[in-house]
Amino acid sequence: MLQFFGMLAAIALTAICWGMYGPALHFGREAMHSPLRPFVCVGLAYFVIAVLIPLVLLSRGGERGGWSTKGVVWSLLAGSAGAAGALGVILALTFGGQPIYVMPLVFGGAPVVNTLLTAAMSRAFDQLKAPFLAGLILVITGAVTVLVFKPQMQPHAALPTPERFVEVLLSVAMAIFCWGAYGPVLHRGQAAMAGSRLRPLICIGAAYFLIAVLVPLVLLVPLEDRGTWDISGGVWSLGAGTLGAIGALGTILAFTCGGKPFTVMPVVFGLAPVINTLTTLWLSHTRAADMSPFFVAGMLSWPLAQQLCWCVGHGVTRPLRSWPLRQKYEHHAGHECYVPRVFPNHWMW
Repeated sequence: MLQFFGMLAAIALTAICWGMYGPALHFGREAMHSPLRPFVCVGLAYFVIAVLIPLVLLSRGGERGGWSTKGVVWSLLAGSAGAAGALGVILALTFGGQPIYVMPLVFGGAPVVNTLLTAAMSRAFDQLKAPFLAGLILVITGAVTVLVFKPQMQPHAALPTPERFVEVLLSVAMAIFCWGAYGPVLHRGQAAMAGSRLRPLICIGAAYFLIAVLVPLVLLVPLEDRGTWDISGGVWSLGAGTLGAIGALGTILAFTCGGKPFTVMPVVFGLAPVINTLTTLWLSHTRAADMSPFFVAGMLSWPLAQQLCWCVGHGVTRPLRSWPLRQKYEHHAGHECYVPRVFPNHWMW
């Protein structure tokens, strides 16, 4: 029971952090007038929180699990997917999108990718039946409704051209695919490291540092980036990166407490759009009455769709072969070892 409440707390932490991520990043991008400079700040925040701090903790006390090539590769892939998804969000905002509908679109589509990838990794596509198809239809209907009735946060600004609108959609699709793949891939990496929490987080931070810091810094001059380094923009972007890194830690903690991608990620993606909308309304001083009821209805259709995907995921997910005995970490006779323990329906760490 304690593990269950721990999982709920970790899910709530992730949903709150990722729900506030988009609005904070939007303010950072607007202050620096650049898609690359906020990305660098996000990567720096990840490097401090997800690499330096875990390395210090590992050196001081150690942790269950251990390094493995397979775990490092899977965790680096998860970090790369997270960084690419963050870039997709920044590009969507750069092309004229607003966080009040960009982030709900991302959070609405990601659970579908999460379920599809989980089914592919479990080799259980044959179990994707009517509930999943119904959920997919609800996601598409909700996405169209949100796009058509999206609120205008800045009525004095020029509306994006159709070409930029297409670019917004392509950027959102990139973020959906990458963040939808994040959970199942990270779960594989953590399982391959025998339940370690800090080691997968370090790999995620390392991938962010490479993709979100080193690469953008190299591209600033060749791409003739015309933005400027701004204190306000830097603070907002560092804050967004901090929220993202803490949210990543929250997913790892949720998996540690027995959660799986098909249960953890849909709940996170169902709660995050609500947090995102409330945060956006508060930061932009926009009244809730300015939102169309159709926009609200489109957003509310996604939690139902995600629960349908969850029902499918509950049937298709099978134990990972990388840790078939579901070992529990224990101490015996003064030394550390792994003792095979089989637990029903969930992972115990």
